[in-house]
Amino acid sequence: QVQLVESGGGLVQPGGSLRLSCAASGSISVIYAMGWFRQAPGKQRELLAAISDTGTSANYIDSVKGRFTISRDNNKNTIYLQMNNLKPEDTAVYYCKIFQIDYWGQGTRVTVSS
Repeated sequence: QVQLVESGGGLVQPGGSLRLSCAASGSISVIYAMGWFRQAPGKQRELLAAISDTGTSANYIDSVKGRFTISRDNNKNTIYLQMNNLKPEDTAVYYCKIFQIDYWGQGTRVTVSS
């Protein structure tokens, strides 16, 4: 069984940066495409960024394009989300997910506020 543990969230001022990590553990015999999602209070969970199994391809929604970068280290079974120029509307709980597996971790909370 696969487990995902997100970390790196916190309180940051507008314009600041954070780097989120997502460590995968458990029965992983295949490398999967993965993504970062977020859920703001009162809103549906949304997909922000996706990265291919090899890490050579990535896609972003328009609202984070140019500010967020998704990456991965398959040797460490970890994906990352570098978030720059954070805005108050980025406040949410952030989750990673393996697209092919129906499992969600606990997420990591990001609060952007002055």
